[in-house]
Amino acid sequence: MADTVALAGLRSARFPRAPIGALELVGRSAPIGRVQEFVRRIAALDSGVLIVAERGADIESIARELHARGRSASAPFVAIECGAEGLDRLLFGDPPGHVPPDLDSVSSDSRVAAARSGTLFLQEISELPAAVQARLARIARDGEVRIDGVPVATAWRLIASAPPTIDADVRAHRFRGDLFRRLSAVRIDVPSLRERPEDVSAIAIRLLDSLRAARDLPTATFTQAALSLVSSLTWPGNVAELRDALERVVDANGDGVIQIEHVLPALHLHRAAAPFAPAASLREARLRFEREYISAVLQHHGWRMADAAQTLGIQRPNLYRKARQLGIPLTRVVE
Repeated sequence: MADTVALAGLRSARFPRAPIGALELVGRSAPIGRVQEFVRRIAALDSGVLIVAERGADIESIARELHARGRSASAPFVAIECGAEGLDRLLFGDPPGHVPPDLDSVSSDSRVAAARSGTLFLQEISELPAAVQARLARIARDGEVRIDGVPVATAWRLIASAPPTIDADVRAHRFRGDLFRRLSAVRIDVPSLRERPEDVSAIAIRLLDSLRAARDLPTATFTQAALSLVSSLTWPGNVAELRDALERVVDANGDGVIQIEHVLPALHLHRAAAPFAPAASLREARLRFEREYISAVLQHHGWRMADAAQTLGIQRPNLYRKARQLGIPLTRVVE
C-alpha cells in the first residue's frame, strides 16, 4: 500500500493520535484505517509524498492534512492543477532574461516562489507537460532556485497526486523517472469508495454538514432510509460524485431532514431514461418513477429482495406487494 521503508527510523517515535480531519480519510474501515495511521506517521517527514487514487478522490484534503501536521504548518500551502491553462507561467512566472545558467530561475510572483518554505501540492502530475517536468526535476534536484535573480533554497515539501496509471506512464517514459522518484519517496495508495462502502455514510454526513454550512443553512440529518440508499451505491466517481449528488439534494431541499424522496432525484442510476410522455397525469408519472426506481434498486442488488427492501426503507413483504402492484417481474429473484 505504501512505502514503509521510509518509516524504518520512526518506529520508536511517538506520534500524535489527534483525529484525522481530511474528508477523504473519514471512516472506520480497515482500508482507510491503515491510510490514516500512515498519514500520522509520515506527516513529520520532509520527503516528497505521492498520493495515488482514482479520479474523484479528494486528494487535496489529504495533502492539506499532511501539511497541517508537518513541521512547516505555519508556512504557505500552495496547490496547483497540473492541467491548468498557462501552467508554465503559474509555476515559474516570468524570470529576468539574463541570469546565470547554474540554477533554474523563477519570478517572485510564481507558485514555486510562494511555496519555497512550505508545501507545493501538484494535482494530477500525469498531466504535466514534458518541459515542465524537466524544470521541476532540476529544481527538486538542486534544492535551490533563483527568484528574481537571487539564489534561494527551496526548503519546501513536494506532495503530488496521480492516477493509478502513473506507474505505467513512468515505464513508458511518458513521465520522467527522476522526478517520479523524488515525488514518490513516500507513497500513499488511497482506496476507492467501492472498496470501503462502510465509510460512505460518515463521509455523506460530513459533506452534508459542510454543504449546508456553506449556504448558511442550519444543520440537517438523513433519515435511515435515505442514508442506507446513499451507502448502498458504489459511487464510481468517488467523493466528487457523492459531493455533486448531495449538492443537488441541498439546493433542492432546505428542510432539516433529508428523506429518501429528496435523494432519489439527485442520483444518476446509470440506466436508460424512459420515454417522456408529457400527456401523463401526475399520478401516472409518479407510478412510472416508482416502477423505474424500484427496478433499478432491485437490479443494483442483484434482485435480492432483502437487500433492496433495506435500501428502500420498507419491509420485504411490502416490497413484494409494491412490485406486484407496479407490474415489476420478479422471476429473476433467487433467495
